[in-house]
Amino acid sequence: MIHLKNAAQIAAMKDAGRITGEALLVARDLVRPGITTYEIDEAIRRYIEKCGATPTFLGYGGFPASACVSINDEVIHGIPSKTRVLQEGDIVKIDTGATYHGYVGDSARTIPVGKVSETAMKLIDVTRQSFFAGVEQVQAGNRLGDVGSAIDTLVRKNGFSTVKRYVGHGIGTDMHEEPDVPNYGTPGRGLRLSAGMTIAIEPMVNVGKDAVLEQKDGWTVKTADGSLSAHYENTVALTSQGVLILTQVERDF
Repeated sequence: MIHLKNAAQIAAMKDAGRITGEALLVARDLVRPGITTYEIDEAIRRYIEKCGATPTFLGYGGFPASACVSINDEVIHGIPSKTRVLQEGDIVKIDTGATYHGYVGDSARTIPVGKVSETAMKLIDVTRQSFFAGVEQVQAGNRLGDVGSAIDTLVRKNGFSTVKRYVGHGIGTDMHEEPDVPNYGTPGRGLRLSAGMTIAIEPMVNVGKDAVLEQKDGWTVKTADGSLSAHYENTVALTSQGVLILTQVERDF
């Protein structure tokens, strides 16, 4: 069942989204060669809790941290560790969420560590652009296929591939609600969008092929061919006045 939100509920989600977005800014400012993924996760947890919110990811389905921190060919769900140290030239994906007054924000960014390759920077930029290409299609009367097609078309035009195995999702009082929000699709097909829908749009884009492999830790997902991957996500709401990006904050990236 899809839970449409009223104006008050969307306002509450915006508060959760702001905290989530600010936590990612805290993480961004820490990213540098030599820092561990555990230190990044701890800073995110402390910030979310300082705001009076709860780290949504911590304990979710048994996940042991407040953020997923995934490096290079790791697509999503990387587990923070005291022994994983960021190196010059890495790209790191940080995905986190905050629950505030019963509502959830969910957002992810890919951040370069020091100076990275031209391919890595292009991947980060294209992944971000693909998110906004999808958001342009979030209009009442459009369909989910319009959103996914816009994302995938931009990605393929730039020579990359869109991960098909994992998709975006509805969001509200739970982090994962209906509907699924694929990052690919056919224009004019799929669920019709309507005011009150709140969804997390999150393109995951690979330099190589779209195939991925789940790792033995039960969480981490890597590209099957070892190529770089990037991730960009925001929680968005479709209102009668248009679309709102609930996790986008000042100084966003």
